[in-house]
Amino acid sequence: MDEARQACHPTHSRRRIMETNYPERHHELQTVLGKMRREIAGPMSGFEHLHKEAVAGGELSGKHKELIALAIAIALRCDDCLAWHVHDAMRAGASRQEILETVSVAVMMGGGPAVVYACHVFDAIEQFEGRDGGLPSASGFLSAGVGRGAA
Repeated sequence: MDEARQACHPTHSRRRIMETNYPERHHELQTVLGKMRREIAGPMSGFEHLHKEAVAGGELSGKHKELIALAIAIALRCDDCLAWHVHDAMRAGASRQEILETVSVAVMMGGGPAVVYACHVFDAIEQFEGRDGGLPSASGFLSAGVGRGAA
């Protein structure tokens, strides 16, 4: 266990802070967003378009945009956002070190609460790295199956 992770879990090295299963949380969020897409198609269609355009590669790569979104998720302490953007940053090719450098920027901007909340990122990285078969396909509501007839 690295030093930063141990600092986040000083009493027990393997105990999870919130016992959150981030891959499961990501999947559940995909499912709920799919239901929202069917129930409130207009607003969700607009959000899907905004999301797709916002993270599309341009002068900044999609990977870098996902890392920015992750930093904001940490600063705002949004659990579902953390699950979503750790997943998508890794899918976009972000390394563990790139994610951890993103954590340092989020901590700088978010102060003490962001320091404590950033501990969750270590759990999320380890859980997504440890998935059998690697990361699942592209994130849910923007991919073909979710939000367009998926349960």
